[in-house]
Amino acid sequence: MERTVAVHTLGCKVNQYESAALVRIFKEQGYREVEFSEPADVYIINTCTVTHLGDRKSRQLIRRAAKTNPEGVIVVTGCYAQTSPGEVLALPEVDLVVGTGDRARIVDLVEKVDKEKEAINAVLDIEKVKVFEELPAPEGQGRVRAFLKIQEGCRNFCAYCIIPYARGPLRSRPPENVLAEARNLISKGFKEIILTGIHTGAYGVDLKDSIDLTGIIKRLVQLPGLERLRLSSVEPKDINADLINLMVKSSVFCNHLHIPLQSGSDRILKLMRRRYTTDEYAALLKSLRKEIPGLAVTTDVMVGFPGETEEDFIDGYNFIKEMSFSGLHVFKYSPRKGTPAADFPDQVEPQIKDDRSHRLIELGEHMALNYSKKFIGQTMTVLVEQGFPEREGYYEGLTDNYLRVVFPGEENLRGSIITIKIEKPGIQYLEGRII
Repeated sequence: MERTVAVHTLGCKVNQYESAALVRIFKEQGYREVEFSEPADVYIINTCTVTHLGDRKSRQLIRRAAKTNPEGVIVVTGCYAQTSPGEVLALPEVDLVVGTGDRARIVDLVEKVDKEKEAINAVLDIEKVKVFEELPAPEGQGRVRAFLKIQEGCRNFCAYCIIPYARGPLRSRPPENVLAEARNLISKGFKEIILTGIHTGAYGVDLKDSIDLTGIIKRLVQLPGLERLRLSSVEPKDINADLINLMVKSSVFCNHLHIPLQSGSDRILKLMRRRYTTDEYAALLKSLRKEIPGLAVTTDVMVGFPGETEEDFIDGYNFIKEMSFSGLHVFKYSPRKGTPAADFPDQVEPQIKDDRSHRLIELGEHMALNYSKKFIGQTMTVLVEQGFPEREGYYEGLTDNYLRVVFPGEENLRGSIITIKIEKPGIQYLEGRII
């Protein structure tokens, strides 16, 4: 009888990529994927531990899976599993804990648990892992845009962040493997590839063949058939003149960068152990916009970091407003045991975090609308992704500068790049018509 596997993913794009790779590993061993809400022989919860909320959601999903099929094998993987394996394995529903390494043998471990009926902790000491873990290229992914993981690990040790402890040292994927997977994705019909990693900008620092992020992108944009290449996120300090020059020259490299800011207050940036000032960040954006007119810059901002006063918040708010981002991802500080900031004095009250979060979200919406207004009446190329669920006969897709556009169209357009005239601005999406 055919065995089934169901996966639920929490957290970042890297987790989504890795979940898709795990599904492929199971399929190659004869399993069939089913929805997480259905009875399955194996449930995989790929966890996030950036916030307490992520941990709590993981535990809720574990209990939900056990109720759906009490006989199913429950596997917990990802960052929460890596940083707190004992805590996870102590949950009575959990059968197997696998961290952020050694996942290629996950099917063997599942079958061992199923046979011996004994829970297993298979979490490695991630600090001893020195080589990028090759997982099979994920299938599907929508066949339009595909994530390509090129890097693992982080050594920044920002005061609030648990990720260096969950993901370990810097490991870069060998360039020949990156290029091989990219060619494979292009051959399957993907038009856009999004490079992702834990600290993507550090790509190559651990490799002997003197290649960096710009170097691998130079090779990728030359691949026949690749229409678009996008970076999922890049730290301010990792954007250099070579990378900017490549963006200017390449028609394949998308006109969009996601550059985490975290705070617009220099005092808070220093407490966070971020490695730049607001002046340096502003100078970077000024340089980028001078060289690449119309560039979309999106960012992450944290509110309620320990010690953040109303004055710090207002300084940050004004700086963010001045930077005119095209999109803002706002999140509230959450203390993580094992990070320096968890023990900092002057922890901010939850209601203050909520208030500041709402104020920044409103600002982000205002900036997104202002950015979208610049393109009214212009023609833009859009990669058609799928039908628009809110309106029959309408489709949606992305411009190269990361604007979602909705327009009347037909099913056969899916996966193609078309020209759209923008007619109406918006916060979540713009509206237009096919030219």
